Amino acid sequence: TVTAADGTVEHYDKLVIATGSLPFVIPVPGHQLPGVVTYRDLDDVEKMLAATKTGTKAVVIGGGLLGLEAAAGLKMRGMDVTVVHLMPTLMERQLDPPAAHLLEKEFEKRGIVIRTKSNTHSIQGTSKVTGLKLQDATELPCDIAVMAVGIRPSTALANASHITVNRGVVVDDQMRTNDPDIFALGECAEHRGQVYGLV
Repeated sequence: TVTAADGTVEHYDKLVIATGSLPFVIPVPGHQLPGVVTYRDLDDVEKMLAATKTGTKAVVIGGGLLGLEAAAGLKMRGMDVTVVHLMPTLMERQLDPPAAHLLEKEFEKRGIVIRTKSNTHSIQGTSKVTGLKLQDATELPCDIAVMAVGIRPSTALANASHITVNRGVVVDDQMRTNDPDIFALGECAEHRGQVYGLV
């Protein structure tokens, strides 16, 4: 059976867990301040849109696809945007260094500041975010800080159900968990030690 939060109980013969993923939040000081948002769902987009109405400066942490998409969207809404990326090049999983360099130049032409090889030390502010401090002590003022640094499999349900979890819900070649009647797929699943960001 599956028991829902409201107490509803459903019987099953076979069950598929497809709980997806959760955005990863860097646990630096200040990460819980209002104005620090992830970029994963519609609620996150609404928070970013609201910030464009009251603020002028944004920092996006993460130079992957989602981070760059957030940066472009915030810039189109009139904000001054800086992208902070830990790695030497943008989108390092998808692009080789020459292509990443061309992408960086294109973003800079649009007025977006790119800071590669930059590690976030802390997020500044008391009642809300006011800036971001880097490991090299550089401080970047901002009204919103967007974390787009990756995803983690959503495994709470599987853990609570005593299904084997490593980084994700562990499945075999038939997508079966350690319970022969329960399967998992998508961003929550781990197959042969690999977690994939898509179905």
